[in-house]
Formats: sequence, C-alpha cells, structure tokens
Amino acid sequence: MKNRLTIKDLPDSEKPYEKFLKYGSQSLSDAELLAVIIKSGTNGLKSVEVAQNFLNQKNRNLMNLYDVSYEEMLKMKGIGKVKAIQLKCIAELSNRITSTKYVRLVSLCDAKSIAAYYMEKLRHESQEHLVLCMFDSKCKLIADSVISKGSVNSSIVPPREIFMEALKKQAVHIVLLHNHPSGNCAPSKEDDEVTGRIAECGQMIGIPLSDHIIIGDHNYYSYRESGLL
Repeated sequence: MKNRLTIKDLPDSEKPYEKFLKYGSQSLSDAELLAVIIKSGTNGLKSVEVAQNFLNQKNRNLMNLYDVSYEEMLKMKGIGKVKAIQLKCIAELSNRITSTKYVRLVSLCDAKSIAAYYMEKLRHESQEHLVLCMFDSKCKLIADSVISKGSVNSSIVPPREIFMEALKKQAVHIVLLHNHPSGNCAPSKEDDEVTGRIAECGQMIGIPLSDHIIIGDHNYYSYRESGLL
C-alpha cells in the first residue's frame, strides 16, 4: 500500500510553509497556496501536485474555486469530501472579504460602488438572482435581500414582496440589482419592463426606485447612469 505524501515529504526549497516563513505569502505560487489548504497528497501525488492538477481544470487558474462544483471536485484525484469542502469554503471567504472591503464605500449616489460590492457575489452565479438593496436617508446601504432566483421578468418579480421588505427595513430608497450569467450586462426587454413596473409602484408608495443595476462579468449597466431613472 502506497503511503500518503504530505508537505513534509517535499524538499525544503519546495515546502510552502518554509517558503512562507522565509519570503512571505506573496512568494507562494497559486498551487503552493492551495497546497497549504489541501495539506496532503495521495497515491504518489504530493499536495502541490494535487493543487496544480486542480488548477489545470476548466479555467486553468484560481477561478476554479468558484466554477468547479463540489461534486466535480470529488472526481479529482487527491480531493475527497473534506478537501472539496475546504476549497469551496475558501471561495466563499474570498467573496465575503471582497464584500467587507467595499461595504463602507457603497453609496446610493454611486452605481459603480454598488456594482463593485455585489460583483464577486453575483458574476459567478449560473442563474439570475434579483437582489433588493435598501438605503437610508443618508444614502447608505442598510440591508439587502434576494427576492428571486431564475429569470428576471415582470410576470414573476413580486412588487408586493419588494416593498414589504423595504417597509420592514424602514428603507427610504431602493435599488434593484441582478446578474446576467452570460456576462453581458446589456438590459433586455424584460429588464426594462421590470424597471418600469417597480419604479411606478415605488412612486405610489413613496419609496423610489433609485436605480436598477445589471451585473455582467466585470462590467455593469445602470439605468440611472443611462438617464432612464
């Protein structure tokens, strides 16, 4: 029976821990960083080799942490349930760190700041997510809520649920935000209909729809910036 190989089996020049202590985390390659998480290899593969094999899938880079599913990870040599969970948790931590970094910069008056805050949360999603963002009288984000998942169109977007949630949070302004899994942020006819419908309801209730932002792949579209709200 073959012994499991660990980071300790590597020569000192290749050990991520020793390299970190000597040169800092910036000196580690992507595979070495993942090897610290993976810790041990299997059946003749060192942990760095398991990490490199993982990176060679799909996108051939760290984006695999987002785009390779838990089930797909389980099919890879050297990655079992625990390691797959650890890798998916690293991806989620990355999302949350990015969100924490931007949350204090989010402003109702700046579509770019709102798009930046939600970009990493939404651009990797395989289906559309409609998010309600709620702001106070000082134009600061006070809460958000996922209203629906799936196609965003006027027949299934619930104005009642949107404004009940806004009233519950005592929001003064709201912004709708959703992603396009295609990566193209150009608005569709359905997006225009949803925007018009919610904007009209907001005027009647007294909680204006200040913007509707569509998230693409590192790009966004703002109805407000386009002069349509």
